[in-house]
Amino acid sequence: MDVAAADPPDLVTLDLTLPHMDGIEVCRRIRETSDCYIVIVSARSDEVDKLIGLEVGADDFVLKPFSPRELRARVAALFRRPRSAGTTTDETPAASQPPLVPSPSQPADEPSTISCGAGLVINSARREVQVDHEIVDLTRIEYDVLEYLATHLSRVCTREEMVLAIWSSALTHDHHLVDVHVANLRGKLRRHSDATWIHTIRGIGYRMDREGQQQERRAGGGPYLVARIDSEDWARGLDF
Repeated sequence: MDVAAADPPDLVTLDLTLPHMDGIEVCRRIRETSDCYIVIVSARSDEVDKLIGLEVGADDFVLKPFSPRELRARVAALFRRPRSAGTTTDETPAASQPPLVPSPSQPADEPSTISCGAGLVINSARREVQVDHEIVDLTRIEYDVLEYLATHLSRVCTREEMVLAIWSSALTHDHHLVDVHVANLRGKLRRHSDATWIHTIRGIGYRMDREGQQQERRAGGGPYLVARIDSEDWARGLDF
């Protein structure tokens, strides 16, 4: 923790089993002061460990044993996503700052503000989400998931395409990460409103509707069963 505070990192690979402090607590403390990328690497295979790690701010979870090539690919995918803009100082020249690239889920010709009804507004230029003018505190990946669904309103988005667009990866075991981040996203939106924007398309993926408008439930090639499932349901092991 002292090293991370003295020399802020761009990336942290973090084990969970540490001698003096649990890796989950380390992740939580780093995330309080830093927007760096955090990848948990652990032999713990329980879903609870993955859920908690992602909930406290980790960007990815890699199960041991893993291939160094896989870890390198995952890190490269993280750095292809835009980082939060920082203040350039004399000690940190602009040339040394990581380049800010457009979000893969935001087409160049799309407007910078997306209205999803019931007070939910996404400002893509600022990477900011508001519900009834209150800012919703989202992690980097949660924002990317929400923006991707919002730019494909009323269309079914499969887990596979979301993984490719957001994580730039087609690894099969990454698909479960979509469910984790959607569950976290729903929970945070629910703190601001009882409205339901994101619908589960069982066995396929998700669809986001503009709340307050009548939607055709067979949009996307149905018929599909729309299930409204919260993060607690998911944590109990229901199949998304």
